[in-house]
Amino acid sequence: MHAAICDFISDCLQNSVEANSSYIKLLYDRKGNVVTTIIEDNGKGMTKEQLEKARDPFYTDGTKHVNRKIGLGIPFLHQAIDLSGGTLDIWSRKDVGTKLEFSFDMSNIDTPPEGDISSAALQAMMFDEDYELEFIRTCSLNGIDKDQYIIKRSELFDTPGDITADSITLARRYFKSREENLNKEAVNG
Repeated sequence: MHAAICDFISDCLQNSVEANSSYIKLLYDRKGNVVTTIIEDNGKGMTKEQLEKARDPFYTDGTKHVNRKIGLGIPFLHQAIDLSGGTLDIWSRKDVGTKLEFSFDMSNIDTPPEGDISSAALQAMMFDEDYELEFIRTCSLNGIDKDQYIIKRSELFDTPGDITADSITLARRYFKSREENLNKEAVNG
C-alpha cells in the first residue's frame, strides 16, 4: 500500500512516462485542508473499456508490464480516496492521453500524509525517456491564491546538462528552496 499522497503521484507519473507521453503536466494545489492533484498527459490513453477496468486490481493491459498480472496503482488510490472521503476522476481517450484528478481532505483521519511532493516530482523528472514534465505547485489560504511556482524538466536539466549526482543535488536544493518560499508565503500571507 502507498504510505503517502506523494507515492500515489509518483506511481501515476510513472504510468504517464510509460505510456510514451511527450508532455506531462502535474498540478499540486493545497487550499486550506484540501489537496488536489491533476496529472495530464498526451500518452497512449485508454479505450472506454480499459478506463472502466482501471480501478480493478486484477486487471492489467499486459503490455506495460508483461510479467505483471495485476495493476494496483489506481485501485490503491481509489481505496484511499474511498476511505478518506476524497474525490477521483479519470478521463482518457485512446491515442490522445489521460487526465487524472484526485483530492484529499487533510483533516480526515484516514487521509494519508502528503509526503514530499517536490521529491516525487523531481524523481519523475529523472526517468530516462524523452518527455517534458511541468510541475505546478500552488498553495492557497481562505480561497486566496498566495503563491505558486512552476518547474519544467527541460529547464531544470538543460542548465547543468546530463543528470548526474551533482545536478540532482542542485535540483533538490532548488525544489527545497521553492517549497520553503511557498510555505513562508502561505504562513505569512
